[in-house]
Amino acid sequence: MQAYEGSRGSSRWSGPGTLILWSTTTIAIPLALYMAFLYAPDERVMGAAQRIFYFHVPAAFVTFFGAVTIFASAVAMLTTRAPRWDHWTLATTEVSWVFCTIVLLTGPIWAKAAWKGRVGDWIFDPKLATTAILWLLLTGALLVRRAAASEELGARLGAVLGILAAVDVPIVHKATVWWRGHHPVLFAPGKRDALDPRMRLAFLICTIVFFLLFGLLVALRRQLAEVEHRARAAAERASNEGRS
Repeated sequence: MQAYEGSRGSSRWSGPGTLILWSTTTIAIPLALYMAFLYAPDERVMGAAQRIFYFHVPAAFVTFFGAVTIFASAVAMLTTRAPRWDHWTLATTEVSWVFCTIVLLTGPIWAKAAWKGRVGDWIFDPKLATTAILWLLLTGALLVRRAAASEELGARLGAVLGILAAVDVPIVHKATVWWRGHHPVLFAPGKRDALDPRMRLAFLICTIVFFLLFGLLVALRRQLAEVEHRARAAAERASNEGRS
């Protein structure tokens, strides 16, 4: 419990860093919306439904990146027991959960509109099923923190589930190749890029903006986690002093 008695030092993201990231993201979001809805042309077969692609795929990229980040910070937290690594793990887990939810919501909507498949075909699709497992692991990593008997135990359990979530990422990535299913293979070695140049540019801009948004949300949530930790530590010290 000693490792969780306090955390000193100011946040690297405080001040100008967060302001610059916030300003850049705020400017970039309208640009991404313009590129996705006005600049990029309609897809010849799927029509307007294809525009979900500019949100679904970047959200998946960010989710995968977030899981890898969770893995790194969770391993560091379990190794060092330093609160700062737990703050990173918590922040990245929460934000990755949000983007993973976006993936799960937009994927079936796009599939239903574009490929006219039955709902049951997509519920049991390997890509969707493994992504749902990833979402459940991220959800569990957040819930155990509330259910655990202590902050330290919750952090350790959350870190373990976060590592398991990261292990699931390559399974999600390879699910269509290993078990086929209905999900298309969009990017693969040797696969010809059939995107219109305007679609490719819109996709690139949207992907960059999603990563900027991810970075901003993680930075803000990490700061909040540090403040919450310091408040709990101060309250505990005051309680102990009151008893003595």
